[in-house]
Amino acid sequence: MAETQNKNPNENKSLLELLIVSTRLGLTSFGGPVAHLGYFHEEYVRRRNWMDEKSYADLVALCQFLPGPASSQVGIGIGVMRAGLLGGIIAFIGFTLPSVIALILFALLLQGMDIGSAGWIHGLKIVAVAVVAHAIIGMAQKLTPDLQRKAIALCALIIVLLWQTAFTQVGVILLAAFAGFLLYKNQAEDEAANYRFPISKKFASICLIVFFGLLIGLPILREATALNWIAMFDSFYRSGSLVFGGGHVVLPLLEREFVPTGWMSEEAFLAGYGATQAVPGPLFTFAAYLGAVISGWQGGLIATIAIFLPAFLLILGTLPFWDTLRSNPNIKGALMGVNAAVVGILIAAFYHPIWTSSILAPIDFAFAAVLFSMLVYWKLPPWVVVLTGALGGAVLSFV
Repeated sequence: MAETQNKNPNENKSLLELLIVSTRLGLTSFGGPVAHLGYFHEEYVRRRNWMDEKSYADLVALCQFLPGPASSQVGIGIGVMRAGLLGGIIAFIGFTLPSVIALILFALLLQGMDIGSAGWIHGLKIVAVAVVAHAIIGMAQKLTPDLQRKAIALCALIIVLLWQTAFTQVGVILLAAFAGFLLYKNQAEDEAANYRFPISKKFASICLIVFFGLLIGLPILREATALNWIAMFDSFYRSGSLVFGGGHVVLPLLEREFVPTGWMSEEAFLAGYGATQAVPGPLFTFAAYLGAVISGWQGGLIATIAIFLPAFLLILGTLPFWDTLRSNPNIKGALMGVNAAVVGILIAAFYHPIWTSSILAPIDFAFAAVLFSMLVYWKLPPWVVVLTGALGGAVLSFV
């Protein structure tokens, strides 16, 4: 009974708050996966204190290691930690649904419009520069306080920038874990991470079994039935399961699945990619556009569920075991190295693609400095900074 009483008022309040906050992030988080991590850090760690810096960094490190959309997995993980399994679902819906709706509408109504070159889109890219810079400064202060961890972050930055492959991030994280283990195995951690993941290991094991079962079983079912919607579900599920490195990496997989096979034209594919750059939220919602082009709004929803389902199953299936591992004294040193590497990976991604695609002229840098000051020194809400960036970008396009 005590558990039931505990659940009702407090959990309902948490769920509603989570829905409001995640939806606001889904409406304002432009700039791709690394920018999303910056927005999450600003909202969930700095403003709301729902988790500490160390817990956030550990979660980011795990999601960088898993295949799938890292920023979406971080959002799901935060939602689960805040309000259980339903919290993870609500956090995902809030963050993802705005861009899914927008891209399905683009597919049905607005194909062929060149919105990717609009001035306000460029302004939103500059907002991402300010947000990510703020997040990196905060994380670097906490996670790289000594020379050894600064060196790990620097090495990670250099390797990720100079050796850009799908598996570079995973390799860097493994090397950093080994370095951290050697350097810090006999040292106490500066700051203990503090969170509880309310999912049992039994449920986690079921999620992992379902993940691998679908990965193996869907292609067999596809061949056995020859149903279009099963073929589409399989293509999107496989793309979401086998991608390391975020949304941009999934594009070649999706192109190979749908353009040569005749599901859609190259022009329609590229038009959708342009539209995806113009909406907030995760880049994996490009699937919603593709599904809608193939089979209307129903296809858009099926594609969205299929491409994000692996992310859900993997984060629910690994976090309970990760929670146990990270409390093991022998693992803590490795995690200290991993978290330092995450800082380096984020700085590398801050340079490319965020900086290189956003700061194209001195006036862009000046505008980024203004937006950074609004966020950091004047402490204005992120949505105000986003709106200012969009309006400023539209004005700059005439300068």
